[in-house]
Amino acid sequence: QMEDFQIYEKYCQNKPRSESLWRQFSDSVFFQECQRKLDHKLSLDSYLLKPVQRITKYQLLLKEMLKYSKNCEGAEDLQEALTSILGILKAVNDSMHQIAITGYDGNLNELGKLLMQGSFNVWTDHKKGHTKVKDLARFKPMQRHLFLHEKAVLFCKKREENGEGYEKAPSYSYKHSLNMAAVGITENVKGDAKKFEIWYNAREEVYIIQAPTPEVKATWVNEIRKVLT
Repeated sequence: QMEDFQIYEKYCQNKPRSESLWRQFSDSVFFQECQRKLDHKLSLDSYLLKPVQRITKYQLLLKEMLKYSKNCEGAEDLQEALTSILGILKAVNDSMHQIAITGYDGNLNELGKLLMQGSFNVWTDHKKGHTKVKDLARFKPMQRHLFLHEKAVLFCKKREENGEGYEKAPSYSYKHSLNMAAVGITENVKGDAKKFEIWYNAREEVYIIQAPTPEVKATWVNEIRKVLT
């Protein structure tokens, strides 16, 4: 249901305040008594996940309906509905990761629409700095989670959290960003079909990105090229 997405979107917009309140009062006698009186086996944070979990079930239902509706009246409408729900699902999934970014000194909304996000191996090669540091960086990849916006690409370090419910979700420690106005891309890196380059300020800074699969690499390269053109 559309209200499910609206509820979750509202939670995302107010996540810092919502999580702060939840951490403060989650173990209170009031919530525990409410749970006992209602005979609920799950805690409140588990119910906060319900709307987004229901959205994931819609796409499974639509796929199953399409499977048995080929060449039938209404098949095109089902396909359109599936495309729409997949778009919503991607937006919700991306927002879940974006709101977990910590340490960014600015307003993420000013970077434009979030287009892609994902985890990669990253090697750096900068013209500045000590030669030994450069040589070491060539061989030792960093694990980075990239967020591609219309105006910038953010490099973050993923941190797994221990806990339950929302407390178990990973967070992303902001490291640095590149203004897309000064970014260039090299699609192919010799010796690895999963690698591509992002370079900055006429190759003053070069980032070799290794995607998990060639398909993921192709999707990112295409999306970056769209932004650059």
